[in-house]
Amino acid sequence: MTGAELPWAALRQRLLDAGVLAELGEPGLFALGAEFNRAFDALDALYVRTFADLNAESWRFPAVEPKSVFEKTDYVASFPQLTGSLSVFTGGTPEHAALLKARAAGAGWEDHLHPSGLMMSPAACHPLYALLTGSLPAGGRTFDVLGSCFRHEPSPDPMRMQTFRMHEVVHVGTAESAIAHRDQTAPRLVEMLTSIGLEVEYVLANDPFFGRTGRIMASNQREAALKFEITTKVYGDEAPETAIGSANYHNDHFGTAFGILDANGQVAHSACLGLGMERTLLALFAKHGLSTNAWPQAVRSALWQGNE
Repeated sequence: MTGAELPWAALRQRLLDAGVLAELGEPGLFALGAEFNRAFDALDALYVRTFADLNAESWRFPAVEPKSVFEKTDYVASFPQLTGSLSVFTGGTPEHAALLKARAAGAGWEDHLHPSGLMMSPAACHPLYALLTGSLPAGGRTFDVLGSCFRHEPSPDPMRMQTFRMHEVVHVGTAESAIAHRDQTAPRLVEMLTSIGLEVEYVLANDPFFGRTGRIMASNQREAALKFEITTKVYGDEAPETAIGSANYHNDHFGTAFGILDANGQVAHSACLGLGMERTLLALFAKHGLSTNAWPQAVRSALWQGNE
């Protein structure tokens, strides 16, 4: 299949030509232009308005997390193919000279860097759980988390960026309150996305667990109905739908890993509703055109509430 025949190629070129995106020289890395950022701010504000009644505690985290936190999530055991770590220079003058010599020779100078103890965050909510060790109040706690994520999936498809932002509404409490959070917030997100002109489906799903064991884990995840995705068609009826959001029940995974207890002294359960911001915005540009001023009036009114 040639580039022109690839389902994403035409949209990517349109986005680049319009200055909505700019390529940065590596697959899956894009700069975001003014039109994109204008729409981002509006979509993010709409998401916050949609769930304002939850009175969620607002937290924002850096794009990196300590290795100690990352290891507790057990992410690397399930998704080593997506994992990224930060390396830094820690040497002195002789080591710097060796690095420069390798660089001048066109060799791998980055081999002279060493692990920093920091990992690229693969999910916006991961750093949150480390703050919750101990006992929760009655009713649990609910959080609004917006964060940058990194997953090593290099692809020229703009819907598969390596670095992207997730806006999540997370609840940590009992099993009953966590499941209720997932099942009550997901329909509201579907309604929100419909209000801005996207045709979406809410479907049972599984994570991309690695290897043979991962296939078993994925099957178990689907059988237990732990994960649902919100999908939409971006590249036409012939191409597969793309997930732009998800609703996840984690069971007691993070409660056990981080020593979080509910008000009854039992291991806490958690759930999150997440919206992929870049993917949702690209779906909007694909659906409504590359100029937000030309988007349908109903969509602009929902996003900007008449304050364009």
